[in-house]
Amino acid sequence: MVHLKYCDLKSSDSGSQASLISIENIFQAWNEFKKGKKGKKDVQNFEINLEDNLFNLYLRLKNKNYQHGKYISFYVNDPKRRHIHKTCVADRVVHHLLYKYLYELFDKTFICDSYSCRLEKGTHRAVKRLSMFIRKVSKNYTGYCWALKCDVKKFFATVDQEILLNLLKKKIEDTNILWLLGKVIESFDSELGKDKGVPLGNLTSQIFANIYMNELDQFIKHKLKIKYYLRYADDFVILSDDRNYFRGLTIRISNFLESSLKLALHENKVIIGKYTRGIDFLGYVVLPYAILPRTRTKKRMFRKLKEKVNLSNFDQSLQSYLGYLSHANSHELTEEVKNVLVLNCE
Repeated sequence: MVHLKYCDLKSSDSGSQASLISIENIFQAWNEFKKGKKGKKDVQNFEINLEDNLFNLYLRLKNKNYQHGKYISFYVNDPKRRHIHKTCVADRVVHHLLYKYLYELFDKTFICDSYSCRLEKGTHRAVKRLSMFIRKVSKNYTGYCWALKCDVKKFFATVDQEILLNLLKKKIEDTNILWLLGKVIESFDSELGKDKGVPLGNLTSQIFANIYMNELDQFIKHKLKIKYYLRYADDFVILSDDRNYFRGLTIRISNFLESSLKLALHENKVIIGKYTRGIDFLGYVVLPYAILPRTRTKKRMFRKLKEKVNLSNFDQSLQSYLGYLSHANSHELTEEVKNVLVLNCE
């Protein structure tokens, strides 16, 4: 049997060539994957025979007899209940390998105001950008500013795998890489049926989501010519100084999502609000001159801190919440949280 080799991929940044499937890249993917996971039992077991396991993975990928494993599913509350799917260590190393390749290939094609799972982006930058947009649209809080907030209904479960693969094919010509991407994508079927969904839990799902939703971004920016728009994952916001501007807009967006991506807007989460009442986005409420923590987030934060028994876990949660508060105008609340630490240490 003749085995196809992965072709060399040119780097547009350096002009050098590097094979996606190489033992060096697989070891690098392993090093990225293992960060923060050394205490996990499955990672420890894999590391016992690390070189054998990685060389075996390399040969399976090179010879195209790699088969993606099955998933273990469980639920987490963060605070929203989410259905997580986890696969074996070798598969997750493959996800890291593909993620790096896809990120470098696609990220430069994304709009500036796409903030999910991107370097130098994230929730805090998205919230600050929204605050800046509000100030511009309202002319330094002297005029009107309205916000249209939307999100996609069951986004990760409803991603159409065929459409996703076709989007990947637009920029990837190497049939071997497409074969591997197909193995990862087709390894999962959501509760909505076969050939539907990408799993929450796969690193690749983050970049797949951005590639998929980039189609909406391009439609909104270049077809609808909307200036004040930003998106984080499947949540997005559009701003205007005229409330009537939103008439018919959600219909056009909904029609595009359905016809081009087989997605639907969440009917209960299409909200139009005035900026003076605060715009609730990504865990914060953006107001004129202030960014505040969401009320229910504050309540959950104090409840969780009071529930902590193990001091090390408590300290970890405390630092996480202090980090969250550092991006808001919440000095008094931060001091109150620090007082919880004093009480717990007495």
